[in-house]
Amino acid sequence: MSGSSVLYDAPGPKARVRNRIYTIIGSLAVLGLIAFTLYRMNVTGQLEPEVWNIFNNAGVRTNIRDGVITTLKVFAVAGVLSLVLGLLLAVARLSDHKAISWFATGFIELFRAIPLLITIYALWVLFLTYKENLGVVGDNSAFWALVIGLTVYNGCVQAEVIRAGVNAVPRGQVEAAYALGLRKSQVMTMLQLPQAVRAMLPTMISQLVVTLKDTSLGYIITYDELLFAARTMANNIIVNGENPITAVVIVVGAIYIAMCLALSGLATWIERRGRRSTKKGVAVAPAGEPVVEMAEIEQVLGKGGAGGT
Repeated sequence: MSGSSVLYDAPGPKARVRNRIYTIIGSLAVLGLIAFTLYRMNVTGQLEPEVWNIFNNAGVRTNIRDGVITTLKVFAVAGVLSLVLGLLLAVARLSDHKAISWFATGFIELFRAIPLLITIYALWVLFLTYKENLGVVGDNSAFWALVIGLTVYNGCVQAEVIRAGVNAVPRGQVEAAYALGLRKSQVMTMLQLPQAVRAMLPTMISQLVVTLKDTSLGYIITYDELLFAARTMANNIIVNGENPITAVVIVVGAIYIAMCLALSGLATWIERRGRRSTKKGVAVAPAGEPVVEMAEIEQVLGKGGAGGT
């Protein structure tokens, strides 16, 4: 079958001509939209050199730099904590103990259903009320409200990703591990979780991209992240009698895109590397064969995991 497959038929001459026409029309529409946008920006004075010259100011660059640093700080803490929470919730939901499994399931479904913005705002109000009642000095309520909100929501999503990876491990490998005398905890830690994390790593990193973008919700609770810093700058700077909101939004949006593309590029690189490893037979063992080495199994059995031979 040349040029086609079961799921895709190669286009014929008429279809190729039609696709070219649609491509040209779509490209012209996009170019027209870009041209209209630039025209409107020029008419409203958004393309004047004075508007864009504000980014040569040291104070503006410092504010943007500080906004990027605070954004990355929240992302780093929330990203690590969400991965840890996701791992714990995934293991708890797969537990044979019904109480633990039901608790993890309810926790995941609850916080996946609640909008993230509501969670962050509720935590912020709770922290502020708690600090006022205790008379605590200092204000890092916004930081922890944002971090915990991002951790809870994205941790629940990561838990479902990891659980899907665990369930995707071939059943034959699990049964072979049990036949060798390994306990459920040993099967989970030595067999299922390593394969699940490796298979789902690109998806987990893609979810971290979502975590990075969601840090922009911090402006609602006045946390000084990148979007809040940009909004404050745009409202305090006057150029030609107007606030340079459009220019600031374009620059800040480009920074967000660059950071997200860097994470997405990391996910793509890991996925390609995983595919190469799979072709070499490293990623997943054939069904029915244990992934752990026999030396490890004998070591476990020798420690009393399954009794003596």
